[in-house]
Amino acid sequence: MFSDRRVPLQQLPVPAMTYEQMLEKVRYEGAYPTRERAEEAVRLVLAGLGRQVTGDERVDLAARLPEEAARILTGQIPAIEPLTGWAFVKDLAARADAPLATTRWDTGSVLATVAALAGPDLLTRILRGLPGGYALLFGRAELTRAA
Repeated sequence: MFSDRRVPLQQLPVPAMTYEQMLEKVRYEGAYPTRERAEEAVRLVLAGLGRQVTGDERVDLAARLPEEAARILTGQIPAIEPLTGWAFVKDLAARADAPLATTRWDTGSVLATVAALAGPDLLTRILRGLPGGYALLFGRAELTRAA
């Protein structure tokens, strides 16, 4: 693991769970029959999220995810045009050649775990940087901006 020499090791963020624990949490949240099915959902959704989240929020989120999950997220080239929440789900469904309802379920199951790992402050920052429709995918009420 690379570290900034200016930051003492005890101050580096430590993911709250291992990748295996993350898979088990997603498996539980999504009521998946196998761990492999949960991992398919994790890989699909994190790759998609990696194409949408940019800047400091992307770096901060990666630091809070288990290393394997962070690699999936950061291994993606950010999209030129961000997708709305619904377009995000449709894009994932097309990439997985899966029904929209199944993909929506997968998305919510994975992003609920990501939201727990991110914490409320980082999640709010992430949602502010994304187009509308993502808050519900993360299990939050949709944020509205004051006019």
